[in-house]
Amino acid sequence: QAPLVESGGGLVQAGDSMRLSCVASGHLFSTYAMGWFRQAPGKEREFVAAITWSGRLISYADSVKGRFTISRDNAKNTAYLQINSLKAEDTAIYYCAHGRGVNGPFDNWGQGTQVTVSS
Repeated sequence: QAPLVESGGGLVQAGDSMRLSCVASGHLFSTYAMGWFRQAPGKEREFVAAITWSGRLISYADSVKGRFTISRDNAKNTAYLQINSLKAEDTAIYYCAHGRGVNGPFDNWGQGTQVTVSS
């Protein structure tokens, strides 16, 4: 599988917005669902959002609905996670992964990008 590389994280203020990107090399990106997960310090990794290869089906964790938006651009082999109204509890390492569908299973994890929200 093509490696996934996340980017776009950083240190932001509460209330700010940011967009994370997940770029895949290779020509099979458009055949996979894509998922975003996060892992906060001292906690297990949790599901955030997922999108099918066509973009027609999207799933969100209840905790992020209304503030997070997942999207993809198959022409650019890139998946995105738009995060609005950032909160301190959004601080985590964010990972993307390939999925069989919005419910997974997920694999081929990227290395993650750190998001730190100061309040």
